[in-house]
Amino acid sequence: MVGTLGRECGQVRLRVVHHTDKETLTTHVHQFTHQDTVVYTDGWRGYNGLDRPHAVVRHQAGEWARDDDADGIREVHTNGIEGVWTTVRNFLRRFRGVHKKFLSGYIAICEFFINRKSVSVNFISELVQA
Repeated sequence: MVGTLGRECGQVRLRVVHHTDKETLTTHVHQFTHQDTVVYTDGWRGYNGLDRPHAVVRHQAGEWARDDDADGIREVHTNGIEGVWTTVRNFLRRFRGVHKKFLSGYIAICEFFINRKSVSVNFISELVQA
């Protein structure tokens, strides 16, 4: 699986993929991010060569967060998407196993529920009035 989390908007995009190679990950990143978006990833080699601004946290080297601009805030991290994966695992656990044929459907439902939390009342009222 591959996922993206918008740090400002809070929206999540999750997809079931067969490979986590460079081509697959680049396609996902291009589909769900703007050209000028800074992408924060772990050290997985499939992310090498992204044509987006890119910062890497190397978990293999014991690094979990980093402060690149010396402002005292460790803004380079993958904690948000790691939390999403915890939510996904907890969501799927209640079904005691999901056949791979149906996994993408379950993931779509989970994505919907995660994203529903970040939709404001104002957004819904503007949508209804439109």
